[in-house]
Amino acid sequence: MCGIAGYKYGREQLDSGVLKDMVRVLAHRGPDSQGFFHSAPYFAGMTRLSINDLHTGNQPLFNEDRSVVLLYNGEIYNSPELRARLEAKGCRFRTSSDGEVICHLYREYGEDLFEHLDGMFAAALWIEDEQKLILARDLPGEKPLYYAKLSNSEIVFASEIKSLSQFTKLNLELNYQALWDFPTFLWVPEPETIYKNVFALPRGHLLIADESSIRVRPYRNLFDDSAAEFSDEEAVERTREVVCEAVRSRLLSDVPIGTFLSSGLDSSIVTAMAAKEVPNLVTFTIGFEDVADPYHGRADESPHAKAFADSLGVENHLIRVTEKVFRDDLMKFCYHADQPFSVSSGLGILSIARAARERGIKVLLSGDTADENFGGYSWYEYFDQTNVESKPVTYDGVVSFQNFGMDLERRLEILAGMSPQERAWAWHYYAAESEKAGIFNQDCFAEVSSSLRIFEKFNSKKHWESIDFIRQDRECYLPFEMLQKVDRMTMAFSVEGRVPFAAPSVMAHANRLKFSQLVRGGTLKWALRRAFSGLLPPDVTERPKHGFNVPIDHWLTEQWRDLFDEAFSGNSALLRHGLIQKDAGKKADAMLKDPQRLNGHTVFSYIMLNLWLENVHGNNC
Repeated sequence: MCGIAGYKYGREQLDSGVLKDMVRVLAHRGPDSQGFFHSAPYFAGMTRLSINDLHTGNQPLFNEDRSVVLLYNGEIYNSPELRARLEAKGCRFRTSSDGEVICHLYREYGEDLFEHLDGMFAAALWIEDEQKLILARDLPGEKPLYYAKLSNSEIVFASEIKSLSQFTKLNLELNYQALWDFPTFLWVPEPETIYKNVFALPRGHLLIADESSIRVRPYRNLFDDSAAEFSDEEAVERTREVVCEAVRSRLLSDVPIGTFLSSGLDSSIVTAMAAKEVPNLVTFTIGFEDVADPYHGRADESPHAKAFADSLGVENHLIRVTEKVFRDDLMKFCYHADQPFSVSSGLGILSIARAARERGIKVLLSGDTADENFGGYSWYEYFDQTNVESKPVTYDGVVSFQNFGMDLERRLEILAGMSPQERAWAWHYYAAESEKAGIFNQDCFAEVSSSLRIFEKFNSKKHWESIDFIRQDRECYLPFEMLQKVDRMTMAFSVEGRVPFAAPSVMAHANRLKFSQLVRGGTLKWALRRAFSGLLPPDVTERPKHGFNVPIDHWLTEQWRDLFDEAFSGNSALLRHGLIQKDAGKKADAMLKDPQRLNGHTVFSYIMLNLWLENVHGNNC
C-alpha cells in the first residue's frame, strides 16, 4: 500500500509513473492483484495478497455512495461480527472482504472507527467530501506504515521504505541517531527510521492529512493500568480463554493455513488450538545444525516438534537448514528487512515462509510474543534478585547478561548496581555506548543521544519493579523486533504471518497479570503453563524454553569471516560513508574474541549495515 496526497502539487508533479514504481517494489507483499485510486489531490495504489473473498475483494473498497475509499493491508478478524451489526442497521455490502467494514464504520463512528477493530492493518482511508486522508495502524504494530511530510499539507506514505524511495522528490538523508541505535537493538526504534525525513506511524495511531495540516494522534491505548488485578484462579482461567479466542479468530481465511511449530510451549499452544478448527492444518519446523548454543545447549529440537505434530495428527514439514542456507539468504534478508536489521532468528522465519509458499500455504500462525506477554525469557527469573537497593559495583569493561564467560552471581551483582535503564539494556540488548564509540566515526556521531534514552522514554521512574522490565519489553522489544521480524520475513515470500499472542485482547489481559503470575518459583510463564496444562502433554508444558538462536559468534570467526573482512575493509560502504574509524576492524575483532561476552550480534549489525548501504540504500530497487 502506498500513496501521495499533494494538496499544493500540480497534477503534472504527481506523476502516475512514480506511483506505479512505488507499487511495483511492494509486489512481494501482494502478488495476486493491484489496485489504484486517483482523485486529485490524492493518488494511491496497492498490491493484494488474496486471503479472504478471493474473487470480489479487490481494492479499493468503498462505502455505499463511494464517498469513503479504502486501500489497506492486513486482516480484520472481527469483521463477521461488525458486518452483521452494520447490516442490521441497513448497510449494504458489495463484497465479502473483511476490509469493507472499515468503509461503512466511518459513517457510524468517524475517526473513532479504529477503536472497534480487532486485527492487524495499515489502512489509508480517503474521505472524498471532506478531502481528507486518514492513515491508521493496528494497536500491536503488526503491519508497517511509513510516511514523509513534503510540506505542511503534502505527504507520501507506503508500507515499506523502499517504496517511498521511489518518490524522487524525497530527501533520503541518513539518520545518524538511528545508525547509532542500530547495533544496540539490532533494529531501529520507532517512530524514527534510518532516514531523517521518514517516520513510522506509531502503532495504535492515526495520521490525518487535509489541506490545512498533517497531524498524528493515538486512537486508543493498548494498556489500561487502572484495571483490577486477577486472583491466581482468574489469571489462569482468563489466560486460557483469551488465548484460545485469539487463535480461533486468527483462522479467518479462504486459503490454506499453516503454523510455525517448534517444540516449545507457545507454538504448541497455537498449533493445538488451530488443529481443532482447521481440518488440514500444515505445520512447519526448522531442523538446525546440531551445534552447541551458548544460550540453551544443543540447537536442534525438531524431533520433539515432529512427535507433537504426530500426536495431533497434523502434517509436519521439516525444513532442514545449514549455515550455507542462511548465508545464501543474507541478501534477501537484508532487502526485505527494509531497514538495517540483524535479528538473525529472522533467517529461520524466512526459510519457513519459503517452504510454506512452495506448498501453497499463504497464512502462517506464529507463537511469537508469548514470552513478552506471559514472562518467558530466561533472565526474567532474576529480576527480583537485582531489584534491590545496591551500590554500583566497580568492574572493568562492559558487562551485560550476555557475559556468559562470567559467573552468574557476579553478573547479577553488577547488574543490581546499575540504574534501571542500564539494567534494561543489560538484560537482553547488545552494543554498549562505549563499544559503539570505539567503532563509529565520532565526527559523524558527535550530536547523537545515548540509546538508553529509549528506556527512559518508556519508563522514567527512578526505581523499577520487576514487572516494569517486562512491560518495557512489551512497549519496545515486542513491536520493534518480534512483530517486525514476523511481518518482513513472511511477506518476503508473499505469506501472511499472524501472531495470536499479539492480539489486543491478549496483550491487555497480560498487562493485568502480576509478576508472580508470570514468574513463580523459577517457573517462567506460570499462568500460561497452568492454563494449558490439561490440554497439552507434560513434555510440552514442563520443558524449559529453548528458543531459536543462530550461532553468529561461531560463524563470524569461521565460515562467515569473509563477511567480517569485507565490512571492515578499506573499501567497505561503512568506510566510504565515513561511518566507522579506520581501525574499527581491530576493535570489532577483539570483541568477537572476548572470552567473557558474546558480541557476535553487535558485530553482525555492522556487517548487515554494510550490506544494506551497498545494496538497498540509494538503489532504485
